[in-house]
Amino acid sequence: MQYRRFGNLDWMSSALGFGAMRLPTTDPEDRSKIDEPLATRMIRYAVDHGVNYIDTAYPYHNGESERFLGRALKDGYREKVRLATKLPMWAIETVRDADSILNVRLENVYS
Repeated sequence: MQYRRFGNLDWMSSALGFGAMRLPTTDPEDRSKIDEPLATRMIRYAVDHGVNYIDTAYPYHNGESERFLGRALKDGYREKVRLATKLPMWAIETVRDADSILNVRLENVYS
């Protein structure tokens, strides 16, 4: 794997990241039905082979991507990656809105 400096951070990002927008599903009509065993194997394979950056967002897989990643990155995998997510900007009108969404989402991801 090749690595590159990530901005001004003292961290080297893998040249390839893992995007969690299109994880495999068990139902092609329902994007929230992530095929967790297969998707977990894919993510862990990528991490085991040097990927250290994973990208997700609030709306991916109808809101299930972040929660799924919380489960898939257990057993020491969370410590091996940097995880990026994005807020639903359409739902943010005040700082309080952002805090509220982030607090609720993080509780769901790590519970």
